[in-house]
Amino acid sequence: MSYILLTGSSRGIGASAKEALEKRGITVIGHSTRGEEPDTIAADFADPMATQMLWNEALERSGGDIIALVNNAGLFEHNSLDSSDIEWLDRWEDTLRINLTAAAQLSRFAVRHWQGRLAGKNGERGRLVHVASRAAYRGDSPAHWHYAAAKGGMIAMHKTIARAYGAEGILSFAVTPGFTDTSMAGDYLQSRGGAGLLADIPLGRVATPEEIASIISFCALDAPASMTGAVIDANGASFVR
Repeated sequence: MSYILLTGSSRGIGASAKEALEKRGITVIGHSTRGEEPDTIAADFADPMATQMLWNEALERSGGDIIALVNNAGLFEHNSLDSSDIEWLDRWEDTLRINLTAAAQLSRFAVRHWQGRLAGKNGERGRLVHVASRAAYRGDSPAHWHYAAAKGGMIAMHKTIARAYGAEGILSFAVTPGFTDTSMAGDYLQSRGGAGLLADIPLGRVATPEEIASIISFCALDAPASMTGAVIDANGASFVR
């Protein structure tokens, strides 16, 4: 039996990715802050020790057979330039902690675990999939410096991992969605004028969670090894590189 650890699996893109992977016969070890489901581990990434606990519990449940880690958990919180200094800094640090540092910790645990395993017949030891954002490349709103910085850092981390460990059969992929039809994106769209923002998306609509989930599943299970280091955009051509 093959296991994948998927963070932020309780809603939105994460819930859709969990469903897509399970349809492929994969046992998904989910994660959320509160751990609402029996197959979901509770871990609050605001706590620096939570990632170690999550990784250890996932290893125990899987018998050490985690073939991929999907870093999907995220925080998207408004942070006004006019906030108090302490409030602005607290929100900056919370967002970097949850969106980037926790992903880095889990990626490190995964890489070290896979380095200690024999490679499979195809030479692979494990795969990382990082769910970033188009904000990594085009930036975000004036109230979301922290979010764009975190996602930009995730992309830089992903590329570094791919270059550093590809020869060891450890592969890394990243997905950069634009607006996706989740509650998090919906709140943002409403705050920024709602449907008017769709004018910036040539496709004429936002992505569905299922679309992003299909890319995550492809990266975790099907993408050829030569794609390691790739970043896959999914933003309706609202940002092209």
